[in-house]
Amino acid sequence: MKRILVIGGSRYFGKTLVTRARDAGDEVTVLNRGSGTPPTGVGRLVADRDDEEALRAALGGREFDVVVDQVCYTPLQAAVARRVFAGRTGRYVMTSTMEVYDPATLPDVLRGAGAGTAPVPAAVPAPVAEASLDPVRLPLPGAAGRVPGPWPAYVYAEGKRQAEGVFLREPAFPYVGVRAAHVLGGGPAEFTGRLAHYVERIGSGTPVAVHEAPYATSFIHHHEMAAFLHWTAEQTFTGPVNAASHGALDVIALCETVAARTGRRPRYRVVGPGADASPFSFDRAYALDNGRASALGFRFGRVADWLPGAVDESARAAA
Repeated sequence: MKRILVIGGSRYFGKTLVTRARDAGDEVTVLNRGSGTPPTGVGRLVADRDDEEALRAALGGREFDVVVDQVCYTPLQAAVARRVFAGRTGRYVMTSTMEVYDPATLPDVLRGAGAGTAPVPAAVPAPVAEASLDPVRLPLPGAAGRVPGPWPAYVYAEGKRQAEGVFLREPAFPYVGVRAAHVLGGGPAEFTGRLAHYVERIGSGTPVAVHEAPYATSFIHHHEMAAFLHWTAEQTFTGPVNAASHGALDVIALCETVAARTGRRPRYRVVGPGADASPFSFDRAYALDNGRASALGFRFGRVADWLPGAVDESARAAA
């Protein structure tokens, strides 16, 4: 049994993680700003994680075997967590994202080789491994912890990269950054609406905007993501790790799966390079290599096995 603190954990796979750990016999506590009541048998702490003093007050003298941070988006949040949890946790697991590898958002300092780190491929459809990105090479953020960038995808990806960098520089505790693939499944629980986008458009005969030659991307089922985080909490390895089901798909293959489940053929509208397209249509390569996690002992499922069921869930929710 482990004492696990989940920061966030009030929706989607974070909620599943909480119940999974509880059912496995762990002593689970959720910390958030009061958004939702945790399941029976789970402790609750209320604080704004951005407020360092309030966070310390809410924690009191509590210590944990593992902290799983579901909602760390900026280097400022990471810096607060690094200070507050130093000396009070044996392991820190941050949920990061595959978007840290996106060539379209990479700062110039990470575009070329250097410091023993290879550049992320911009046009090669080979999966990217963890060593393709070293956030420690990023320039230190400003004192306010603000992330520069003119568009949301950049802000999100760079925020995660910078947050990883804070935890990796002179670690205050054993740290793992889980670089998650696109999470799907759960019907209405999938709050992003990205799979619903395809179900609704294909079902209504509305064209789906795609690139002329889209690259494959990586996915993971929401239950598998929760299982991976719980498994990671129980392990001893450190550093970044990719989490993705086997079998990357491009947007056309995704649409074909939706078409097979809905009985409606997809229509497409081709957009040029760099233009906005539907979710999961990419004109650049950065699908994930899940080899490290597999070698460490986690057994991933196959996208082809769970995606049809996830489409059915979205279709029922839309109906």
